[in-house]
Formats: sequence, C-alpha cells, structure tokens
Amino acid sequence: MELTDRAAVDEVLAGKHESFRVLVDRHGRKVFGLAYRMTGNEQDADEVVQETFLRSFKRLSSFESRSSFSTWLYRIASNCALDLLAKRKQDKLHLVENERPEEDGNREERALEYAAPDPDPERMLLSSELRDRVAKAMQRLTAVERTAFVLRHFEGQSISEIGAVLKVKDEAVKNTIFRAVKKMRGELEPFTAAGALKGGLR
Repeated sequence: MELTDRAAVDEVLAGKHESFRVLVDRHGRKVFGLAYRMTGNEQDADEVVQETFLRSFKRLSSFESRSSFSTWLYRIASNCALDLLAKRKQDKLHLVENERPEEDGNREERALEYAAPDPDPERMLLSSELRDRVAKAMQRLTAVERTAFVLRHFEGQSISEIGAVLKVKDEAVKNTIFRAVKKMRGELEPFTAAGALKGGLR
C-alpha cells in the first residue's frame, strides 16, 4: 500500500530517513514546475528544488497534519524562490546589460512554454508574438505578484492556499493577484480585446 504524505513524514521523524524519498518523488516535479515558472530557467529551478527539500527535511518536525503537505512544501518552495530572486536581482541587472536580446527572448520563451506544458484552450498561446508578450508581462511582475499569479493561474490553488504560502490574509492575496492581472492585461490588451485569451485572466 502506498504511503500517504503524513505516513511518510511520520516514518522519517521516527528515524526511517529513506522514506523522505517518497515525498521527493511525489512532489519533486511540481516543485520544479513552480520554481521554473518563478525563476525562468532550469539552473535556478534546480537550485530552488534542492534548497526546498533540504529545508523541508530539516523542518519536518514543524509540519502540522492539519494542513496538507503540498501546501506546506509550496510555502517553502515559494520562499526559496523568492530568496533566490532577491539574491539574483543585482547580478541580473549586470547580466541584462551584456545579454543579447535574442538570447533573452529565447530564454523567456522556454520559460513560458514550460509554464503551460498542457494548456487548456483558454490559455493556449496562439502566436509567437503572444508568447513574447506574455513572457515580457511575466517579467514585469514583482516576485510576490508572480508567485501569486503562478499559484492561481497555473497551479489552480485557492485564495486561502496562496495566502498560506505567502503568509498573508486572503484580501492581500486578492489585491496581489488583481495587480498582477492588471499588469498582464496591460501588456496583452490587443489580444484580450480580440478574445485570444478569453476567460484566461480573471
């Protein structure tokens, strides 16, 4: 019988550390997806994943069964990503100055394509121009806005779940998502007006 998250956590806390592999295998891909969408590249996403599971292993005793393990893990992953983004901020300013535009565009396109590997019809990217605009719009979001937007529109998490990840009240989450969507719509106005993203940004 497959171990539940709670059972795996209990086994690890009891000294059976190999059971942590169950949690890594079960949640690793989703944590990587979240990290990739937030950071925009595989190398940083890998670093976030490693740091996420390292922190979660060290803090496993603080996990409370009243919340889901995935929500608890997403909170750690989001914080790791935010920490990395803050750390990279200064370096990124220097890199952008020396980076060729076409390289930057390709990187953003790869990040965007990973962000929606199985898009539903409402979120399908209909042209290379739209892909480029969405990628640029995502870059305009603050780290917190991007986190809230990704969790809401790519991961389908509820307002309360996002609030638990960001450690803010529901109203603050709604305001953050509203700001993110407003920025996205400003960049994508020609397409949303034409109905290309009908229902995709709410």
